[in-house]
Amino acid sequence: MSKIDRLFEVVQMLRSARRPMTSHDIAAKLEVSVRTVYRDCTTLQAMGIPIEGEAGVGYVMRKGYDLPPLAFSAGEQEAIIMGLRMLGRTGDPVLLNAAESAISKLATAASVSERKDDATRFVSQAGAPMAAVTTTSLIRDAISSERKIQVTYADNTLSSTSRTIWPLCIVYYPEASVLSAWCELRGDFRHFRLDRLTNPQILALDFKGQGKRLRREWRDREDWPLSHPGAYAN
Repeated sequence: MSKIDRLFEVVQMLRSARRPMTSHDIAAKLEVSVRTVYRDCTTLQAMGIPIEGEAGVGYVMRKGYDLPPLAFSAGEQEAIIMGLRMLGRTGDPVLLNAAESAISKLATAASVSERKDDATRFVSQAGAPMAAVTTTSLIRDAISSERKIQVTYADNTLSSTSRTIWPLCIVYYPEASVLSAWCELRGDFRHFRLDRLTNPQILALDFKGQGKRLRREWRDREDWPLSHPGAYAN
């Protein structure tokens, strides 16, 4: 997380907090050191943001501080929140966590009511099986850096094989979240359900400069978009 993103998160947390937040509370949520929280709060105070801190009590935001309003109508705000809620169906915990954070920011900045005890709209979370957060995070990193990964994969018969694959993109279907990749074992494109991938490891080997070409070949092969990804890895 960049410093500017972290500062924004501190402001968001303090604006929505119902009680003072200690530096340890903030540090735990941001996964940073307490010393970093001290520096960030000092930076925000120097910028004129009304944060007050007291030893043994914690940090609070003085009432009346508002972020710039978002230019969304009430209907647009509701559509965005419902869309973000539907990301829970993907089974991707990284997307789900990001969606919850985005909803919190939208609710705060746009004054959208998200009171869970008085909700009038609900979204079923039935959908793809939930994958491990460590798996989806690692795959995203490997796609971005064009690094090969080694995985253990269980097919439809639950027979496991070790694969070295070149991760290209993630496709979200109602019944499963799927990683499309070039499989060295099969020498071809294959689709891997994220909930069946285990023990992923990023390798020192890469496929730099080939990801865009391979994704184009994959799209042509699959005639994207498709209603179904075809057979999964085999």
